[in-house]
Amino acid sequence: MNITEKILSKKAGREVTPGEIIEIPVDLAMSHDGTSPPAIKTFEKITDRVWDADKIAIIFDHNVPANTIGSAEFQKVCRDFIKKQGISKNYIHGEGICHQVVPEMGLVEPGKVIVGADSHTCTYGAFGAFSTGMGATDLAMVWATGKTWFMVPEAIKMNVTGDLNEYNSPKDIILNIIGSVGIAGATYMTAEFAGETIENMGVEGRATMCNMAIEMGAKNGIMEPNRDVIDYICTRTGKRESELNIIKSDSDAEYIKEMNFDVKDLEPQIACPNDVDNVKDISKIEGTPVDQCLIGSCTNGRLSDLRDAAEILEGCKIDDSTRLLILPASREIYRQAMHLGYIDTFIDAGAIICNPGCGPCLGGHMGVLCEGESCISTTNRNFKGRMGDAKSDVYLSSSKVVAASALTGVITHPKDIKK
Repeated sequence: MNITEKILSKKAGREVTPGEIIEIPVDLAMSHDGTSPPAIKTFEKITDRVWDADKIAIIFDHNVPANTIGSAEFQKVCRDFIKKQGISKNYIHGEGICHQVVPEMGLVEPGKVIVGADSHTCTYGAFGAFSTGMGATDLAMVWATGKTWFMVPEAIKMNVTGDLNEYNSPKDIILNIIGSVGIAGATYMTAEFAGETIENMGVEGRATMCNMAIEMGAKNGIMEPNRDVIDYICTRTGKRESELNIIKSDSDAEYIKEMNFDVKDLEPQIACPNDVDNVKDISKIEGTPVDQCLIGSCTNGRLSDLRDAAEILEGCKIDDSTRLLILPASREIYRQAMHLGYIDTFIDAGAIICNPGCGPCLGGHMGVLCEGESCISTTNRNFKGRMGDAKSDVYLSSSKVVAASALTGVITHPKDIKK
């Protein structure tokens, strides 16, 4: 059996098979300021008490601080519900993006089943958990019962080999995979990432890759925990390795398909408007003008992303024709970036530093595009109108490419930045 089948079998109390419908208990249910209010509305039609307040996390991150009266009203609904239900243990306001702060809080562990009213909940597969997004109505039932149903997904094994060069990052790997698989090529399947490149990859890169599994339609992305992940979890939870439920795929596990990706000679990858699978080598679109450059999001707002950008921006000024926005993924990352001098580097270069949160990724606030504008961004989606006006364009890339492009005003390969 593969890792996903093993996790679901353990929760079901018996061996399960792909295509089977199962009902299982949930270890953690997460929502944010955008999805909690509709879940609350449905929940209150079902019952008046949640099944376990300590297993519910509500994170304010999409519109923080509130930028409209509507956002403020949504957040008040959430706060009233949190107080009534006693969810204060895992209530976070303004400390960062849910998919970054939930692992920081020690709420993610290998072998857990985690659901969230946000499609990028698949991020937690980086830690060896079965983790997936769901709608607000389904989440309301989880709040009420502590259980949910799944169809056991078939799995695609994606073997990644080769060492990345100095101009690439895990973002390039996942964009390359999505470009090959297509936006619907893994619909309701497990995307299991494996191979020497994954085994040697750090926690942050793994989170980036699993975060974007949904962009090829996958039910979940998942990786077997490596040493970096195990050490991270132990540090965050205070547990010993022997206390963790580390699950690995059998050597003879069955997959619907196996795909191999060699990243040794990979160019920086760019997802061009208006689909995430419209992926091109940077050499095909170098020189494309951009009005805005954005580094942040639950995909690439981590410390390694800020470090990569700072190394390129150090001692330089952004081009007059563009603007650079930087949103650390959490308050912890923001503080680390301050201590390491990255924030000073960004300010000196002319960047605008925004508070931790989702902000412009979903066209919420801070950095929304108007008609005719284009943005190169480290975010995860570039659908039509995703970051503002329907007649604006979004290109997706790594923080290295975004930083290089901010210095020139056009999409630029990092190798072309001379110091």
